[in-house]
Amino acid sequence: MPSPSPVFVAGTGRSGTSRIADIIGEHPLIHRIPMETRFLVDPGGLRDLADALTHRYDPTVGEDALHRLSDFLTVRVPGRRDDRGKTVPELVGERRYRDAVQQLWPRLIAYTFDEPAPAEGFGNADRPAGPFAPPSRRRVVPRYFSDRGDLLAVLRGLVETLFGGAAADAGKSTWCEKTPFNLLCMEFLWELVPEATIVHITRHPVAVLASHLAQPWAPPTVDGALAYLIPIYHRWLTWQGTVDLTGRRYVEVRAEDLAADWPAQRRALFARLGVEDFATVGTFQAQRLSNRDNQFDDDTRRSVQAALGEIIPAMGYE
Repeated sequence: MPSPSPVFVAGTGRSGTSRIADIIGEHPLIHRIPMETRFLVDPGGLRDLADALTHRYDPTVGEDALHRLSDFLTVRVPGRRDDRGKTVPELVGERRYRDAVQQLWPRLIAYTFDEPAPAEGFGNADRPAGPFAPPSRRRVVPRYFSDRGDLLAVLRGLVETLFGGAAADAGKSTWCEKTPFNLLCMEFLWELVPEATIVHITRHPVAVLASHLAQPWAPPTVDGALAYLIPIYHRWLTWQGTVDLTGRRYVEVRAEDLAADWPAQRRALFARLGVEDFATVGTFQAQRLSNRDNQFDDDTRRSVQAALGEIIPAMGYE
């Protein structure tokens, strides 16, 4: 088979995204980026920058977006560790990461200059506050991209350098990246990597909510978890209703179906990714998906089902 396309994994969170990304990454041709990189779709990342330097451009908006991206790539990403204590730069190659980020800025910045900063303490416009050089701060004039495709080509180069380089280091031809909220950013991801396949994994919304209650990053009450999840479902279903996904590289799978007949579902999944079947160590198991079936008493379950209303059937569940 020809080399498979890159893969983005998407979901609501707690729907099986990590499990399916790990399984896809077991394939001999696909390298799983081992942690959520976040800088593609999170606030302050590439998606925000793409808008700020194109249709939302003005010098202030663009400079702010560059400041936020700089903080993201040079402070937040290198400072965040996964469960094994690894960072994204360590996982894709620290030298590769540093060089790629350093080479990005000249492509995004048109001009730099020093702006005098207001003096602190006693002083005025023609007299410095003390015997030291007047302070200043570095400013940038962001580049304006009238052709959005030119900017996306620059950003695509960063992604391919980091992810493609990591895949090559692992002896594989392509990569798989998982961030649950890829779910709400599909148009941008296909702009960024047009040949990418997006794998969307779903799970019964009641089970998704129950699992969220056990996570330290999610609201700890049923009402809070509903307030968190319902807008996610509404945004996905609204967007899904406006596009035709049949012509896209889009694969939707249900965690429950994967668990019901794993070997057959695995073969079908890999076929849709354009690769031959591979007997992975990782599987989907029904008992793991049903471990929260008794988490709610009958009244709470009825209340949750009522609150989720039409979301449950719209997601293909009863």
